[in-house]
Amino acid sequence: MKFLAITLITHRPDPVTGERKSTHERFREVLDDAVLAEELGFDGFGVGERHERPFISSSPPVVLSHIAALTRRIRLFTAVTTLSLLDPVRAYEDYATLDHLSGGRLELIIGKGNGTAQRELFQVTPEDQWQRNAESYEVFRTAWRQPKVTAATRFRPPLRDAEVWPRPFQRPVRVWHGSATSKESVELAARYGDPLFSANVTHPIEPYAELVRHYRERWAHHGHDPADLAVGAGTAGLYVARTSQEALRAYRPVFEANLAFWKEAGLPVVFPTLEDFAERSSALVGSPQQVIDKVHRYHERLGHSVLHVQADAGGLPRHRHRASLELFQSDVAPALRHALPDPPFPWAPAGAEAVTAPRSR
Repeated sequence: MKFLAITLITHRPDPVTGERKSTHERFREVLDDAVLAEELGFDGFGVGERHERPFISSSPPVVLSHIAALTRRIRLFTAVTTLSLLDPVRAYEDYATLDHLSGGRLELIIGKGNGTAQRELFQVTPEDQWQRNAESYEVFRTAWRQPKVTAATRFRPPLRDAEVWPRPFQRPVRVWHGSATSKESVELAARYGDPLFSANVTHPIEPYAELVRHYRERWAHHGHDPADLAVGAGTAGLYVARTSQEALRAYRPVFEANLAFWKEAGLPVVFPTLEDFAERSSALVGSPQQVIDKVHRYHERLGHSVLHVQADAGGLPRHRHRASLELFQSDVAPALRHALPDPPFPWAPAGAEAVTAPRSR
């Protein structure tokens, strides 16, 4: 099993202390988190893309390019690239450039995105967002494979023998399809034989497990080899401590502050208590053995070979967050790596020799 640390670069007051960092400080925090993830042995670091409050992750290629200059080994993910909002040619140009700058460490998770404000910003409607996502992906996918693109597009000017530069380092880049509960994303992934990344964050496991089951059915329907199928899954939170009592005690202020935020914002409360959250959500809050056991339970339902955890402290004191990540890597990850399978493809750059990007000076 492989492990990613991801951030959506949320920018709001600390849920426990109420302190709000400046935008500059928040970005520096993300860079520090990425360097720490590599130092601790994570396999990937992901940056989300949102175009509305309270996020400042509107430009993941820029952030990931900076991270590429600060790191050497860790793979760089988008989580997710909102292709329904973007011109696919421009997105290709940005990510092909990043692919070169990172020495072929780029990996993409794409999705339609969500949120009313960003749909309005880009004049995308709920009715056409899935068609936009599919069309953009088809153009993006073609651009990665062919030097010229011809496409009778509906949502951007049509393309006829359009040249796209630079040509990529990875041929092609690996693309995962991120999805919460939408069968549209699953169908797109299965049709093209691409891996699926289940959000697995907001609800108990049932709707996510059903989506993965549907993905496996559609994968077989499209004639792909079952041995090539890969699933990733997210987690709703992370805090690993030596004992379950210590973990719950340290994480309780974070959960209660977030619960108050959800209620104030009028969001549905799915897990009303910390104990319920730790038991029924995908959050990994507990002792190392509890976390190992929970990942195994989820793996029985999802069959996932990649897992993401939160890179952000998210209300925990920074020293506690680091201690949790260190304990995860020392006591949890090795056991899971030994017991659970890796994805059925090399983790090195796809379609290219693994190249170590030089550290900037």
